[in-house]
Amino acid sequence: MASSIDCPDRPRRAVSGAARRPAPAPVRARTRAWWPAVVLVVLTVLAGCGTGDGTGAREDPAATGHTAREAPSRAAPADGVPGAAGTAQGRPATEAPAVIPGLGPRTRAWIPAGARQVVVVTGRDRDANHSQAVLYRHTGTGWAAGAAWPARNALRGWTDDHWAGDLRSPIGVYTLSDAGGRLPDPGTRLPYDRSEGFTVSGTGFEGEPLEGSFDYVVAIDYNREPGTSPLDLTRPLGGDRGGGIWLHVDHDGPTQGCVSLKKEHMRDLLLALDPEAHPVVVMGDAASLRQ
Repeated sequence: MASSIDCPDRPRRAVSGAARRPAPAPVRARTRAWWPAVVLVVLTVLAGCGTGDGTGAREDPAATGHTAREAPSRAAPADGVPGAAGTAQGRPATEAPAVIPGLGPRTRAWIPAGARQVVVVTGRDRDANHSQAVLYRHTGTGWAAGAAWPARNALRGWTDDHWAGDLRSPIGVYTLSDAGGRLPDPGTRLPYDRSEGFTVSGTGFEGEPLEGSFDYVVAIDYNREPGTSPLDLTRPLGGDRGGGIWLHVDHDGPTQGCVSLKKEHMRDLLLALDPEAHPVVVMGDAASLRQ
């Protein structure tokens, strides 16, 4: 798929977008590779991303210090989930619910207290590679839901113990810090790295073309260093826990670990995400997220 993949190492660069911030923690020195060699490595890696034989570079993130589930903010109230009457804590159905529907107390506790934008990606079941994504925005009194977008996830579904090459998407809550793509910045407030390094070719698990899958990308902060390009190869937990788990453009097939959305929905998401709202993604199968 054109999904989470290990991308070639790249020197840090200036990125566009209204939001700017220093990278957290000391930044490791990186060497500048000769560009033709970088292009060759990128094409080699991406061609194996989502190929039907399941070989090639794998994308996976292991829970890092930037994963909310490692440090729950606080237990969210158990009540307030909309009931059969379509109300939340006694509010009319037209008002935003006090808690995000479909998320259980454990999952809600993983969401940082300061998060005001939450992308919820819900898988149909543990082994399914079809899912749905909804962007929730906190209004000050409750959570307002955006449109429900069809999404794809990893070929074999979901896991709460993700390793490189398992062809499952990691379950958890992860911050969203950086974006990029082959196309120009559409106007996102996230730091945006436009690069030909996001070029991909070949076919996915179902024989679908991968071209254009990385036109727009939002890095999921799973086993990566926030404040860097999505192409950065730093893996705090080591390469065996994978890396390069992204939100990216759908190629009409399952991914190796990423979550993919239709191109127009990826563009809408990029325009909506606001670093000042501390956006996170909550992702997993429905049963796991209800815990």
